[in-house]
Amino acid sequence: MVLTIILIVILLPILIFIGIYNGLINSRNRVEEAFSGIDVQLKKRYDLIPNLVSTVKQYMKHEEKILTEITSLRSRAVSGDLTTEEKVQLNNELTDRLNALNVVVENYPELKADQSFDNLQRALNEIESQISASRRTYNAYVREFNNKVEQFPSNIVANMKGFQKYEFFKAQEEEKKNIAVGDLFS
Repeated sequence: MVLTIILIVILLPILIFIGIYNGLINSRNRVEEAFSGIDVQLKKRYDLIPNLVSTVKQYMKHEEKILTEITSLRSRAVSGDLTTEEKVQLNNELTDRLNALNVVVENYPELKADQSFDNLQRALNEIESQISASRRTYNAYVREFNNKVEQFPSNIVANMKGFQKYEFFKAQEEEKKNIAVGDLFS
């Protein structure tokens, strides 16, 4: 009887520790898997950009700057060796330039009527929706993980094992402001 009580007193904290630690590992892996899902969607967007730029170049001789910026951002994105923060920043810039391109396209009715451009635009819009959904999933898993890192008693195990909170995907300040369409043409 005494031996049973001693075993319970010793084993119970160990089992609780193992359960909390495994929960943190599981949650961290979901965050990393969700970020990988974002990477997959971004890769689709990177693959689509050369076709989009090529199609648009045929019509837009005067908009070379936007096309050059988009191509440059894509090249940096697929080069690898970027931190998570650099990937987020780069993709925010790329999104801004693609949005600017969409506004400029309005001045080219023959381009808007082009079937291949229309197909590329639709594919890009679909990918952007998938990126948005992937970011929401990522943020949900980040919230779950960060809660575990901060809440008692899992925060004790998290601190002991060096678990750190993840950052949420956030909209950039520029994305929160109203767009001055006239500025995009100057």
